[in-house]
Amino acid sequence: MKVGVISDTHGLLRPEALAALAGCERIIHAGDIGNVDILDQLKAIAPLHVVRGNNDLDAPWAENIPDLLRFDLNGWEALLVHDIADVPAVLDSAIKLVITGHSHKPHIEWRGDQLYLNPGSAGRRRFKLPVTLALLEVLETSIEPRLISLLE
Repeated sequence: MKVGVISDTHGLLRPEALAALAGCERIIHAGDIGNVDILDQLKAIAPLHVVRGNNDLDAPWAENIPDLLRFDLNGWEALLVHDIADVPAVLDSAIKLVITGHSHKPHIEWRGDQLYLNPGSAGRRRFKLPVTLALLEVLETSIEPRLISLLE
């Protein structure tokens, strides 16, 4: 299963991001969406899992979007939150994939058998940080993450 992971669009969904997400069977947005149009465009590609980011808190369109979401991803239990500070200190051992955003810093780290993933920011560039998203190949026995740079 090909899964796209995007975060921190802040109202900008780049054509490069749409091209990278084409063919995904699911899309995950880790918050700081910016406007409802972005969700509509992502839902047109694939089923969407989404959490609200700190910049979405006062937006009326985002009031029904959760701050934390737990879901199954092709047999892998996933936890989605915007800020890694909101990840529980002790995770249920069933959680195998933790997805966060907020920092705008792309990061892939295995902690034992749990994958921690921050796809970075796909919206406007912040400081000199890269503009990225992540793709996951989710198989029955493994998850293969990779970062995709959206700008040269």
